[in-house]
Order: sequence, then structure tokens, then C-alpha cells
Amino acid sequence: MRTSHRFIHWMGALALLALASTPAHAQKVRVGYWTSGVSLGFGAVLEAQKFFEKEGLEVEYVHFPDVNAPTKAIAGNAIDFALGASAGGALSVTADGLPLKIMLATQIAELSFVVLEDSPIKTMADLRGKKIGMSPAGSATSGITAAILDGNHGMKPGTYEAVPGNEPRLAQFLVQKDVDVAAIRSVTIAQMPGVKLRTLASAETEWKTLTKSDAKPVLGVGLVRKDFLDKNPEAAVKLVVGMRKAYEFGKVNKPAVVEALVKYANMPEANAKDYANLWDGIYMVSMEPADIATLKREFEIFKSVGAVKGTLPDSAFAPEPYQKSKAIK
Repeated sequence: MRTSHRFIHWMGALALLALASTPAHAQKVRVGYWTSGVSLGFGAVLEAQKFFEKEGLEVEYVHFPDVNAPTKAIAGNAIDFALGASAGGALSVTADGLPLKIMLATQIAELSFVVLEDSPIKTMADLRGKKIGMSPAGSATSGITAAILDGNHGMKPGTYEAVPGNEPRLAQFLVQKDVDVAAIRSVTIAQMPGVKLRTLASAETEWKTLTKSDAKPVLGVGLVRKDFLDKNPEAAVKLVVGMRKAYEFGKVNKPAVVEALVKYANMPEANAKDYANLWDGIYMVSMEPADIATLKREFEIFKSVGAVKGTLPDSAFAPEPYQKSKAIK
């Protein structure tokens, strides 16, 4: 009997030793992003440089061709984290009570309202009755554009025609004169060197006028599933750490950003250089109280033009992973 007890004790000790010597399994996370828009550059750098993997995460990247697809995918439990979900869509689904949380502000609405140089349109006030190219309904761009036209220029939806499309398509519409004006990013404008354009206004300037503040409109957010956040709080912090490191990396390593875009996005090198040079003004990785205040204000402005409905609760935001990430270098 003593021999049996000793044997069991010895086997138990060996099992504990084996567990102690076995490396911990990397936490799995499904990360999605839109590959036809502004989140493309950030996603490409994350994949190329393996920032999430370096924090101990096992990542499955899921690519989407449509701006609203990441939000739909995370709501349907197809992904755990959308690194650049449309702010408009994210605000809408969290107000609707879906089990999702806004964990980061990740993209700035760096947009310009542009026309062809020979266009008779001279100011934003001339857009009444015109065709305006913008991202599809449900996107932050469409919400921001509608809010600006209504709040600053007295144009309700219906007093102009919104023509939806992704950025390359909007640029094509403008060149072909299928739209009178397009709301597009500087990186898209930079990739149209042979086209003579004139800028009517920037979204940033118009937003300051609308809000009577210096806050920049947020275009994209880091959206996370509540159940993932509850079960994997450490993984959520690692996601934020990876995002912060990727952002800082892109600011000082432009050639590496170009290389990632060429490899992962099949982007021509000249276009990739334009994208890399605008990195600092396109992206952000933050969830400070001021960012939450800006998103709350965006919700109320979007609500005033019918882009979102309901009430946005404080529980829609999860700033804890960002705050905890500050202690990690």
C-alpha cells in the first residue's frame, strides 16, 4: 500500500513538473479589417510585422471588401476584433444593445470634398441638388458628410443625391463626371496625379465649425466582442499594445510601410509611398476621455440627421484595455 501511495505521489509530481515546463498556448483571436479603405495600410503593417503575434497572440486575419462588413461579421461572431470598423456602424450597433464594445479610436476622418478643376461648383453651398460621391450608407464618412451638409449648410438628405462607392470607385465617378463632388481621402487624391482637382473644404475644418471645438472627427474604431473581452481581458490589452506599437512603427519606418502595402495589398510602389507619407494624419490609437467624448458627440450629430437611432450608453465603451496598455512597453 505504501508503494502504491509513493507511486501516485511520484506520478503527480511528474505531472505538475510537465505542466510547469509546457509553454503557455498563445491566445487565439480573429481580427478583421476592410481591405478597400483606410484600414488597409494599418492591417498590412500588422500582418507584415506580426505585432500581435509578438505580444503572444495567435491571430487569424479575416479580410473584407466592404466598409460595413467587419461590423456585420463581429456582430455575427465571425471575428473577435475589428481594427477599423466604421465609427457610424459601431455607434449604431452598440446603441442597439448588441454585445459589442468600442475599445479604441483608430482612424481620423481625413477627408476632402473635391471637384474637377473646371467645375462650376465653387463652395459647399453650391452642392444643393448635386450628386455627391461618398462611402455607402452606414459608414462614418456618409454620416459625417450628412451632418456637415445639414449642420453647416442647411442641406437635409434628399436635397442632394448621395452616390455610394469605395474610394477608387468614387475617384472614377468623379473623373467620368458621374458625380459632381467626391468626399475622398488625401491618399486617394495623391494617387490621382494626372487629374486636376480643386478642394472645396476639408472634413476636419467643417467638423470644427459644426462642433465649435478642435476635436477631429473619428472615422474608424477598434470594435471588440463583449464575450471575448470578458473571457480574455489580457488578450484585449495585448491587442491594444500591438496596435500602439504598429502605429509608432509606421510613423518612423515609412519604407517598411511601403513594403507591407506592396506585399499584402498588391499596391504599386508609388501609391504605397503616398499612403505611407500620410500615415501620421490618417491613423490614431487612443481611448482617452476626450476620444469617448468625441464619439458621443458624433453619435448625437449622426442621430440628428437620421444616421443612427436610440441612446448610446456609457457601457458602449471599453477604455480599460487601452489604459492598462500604457504600462506595457
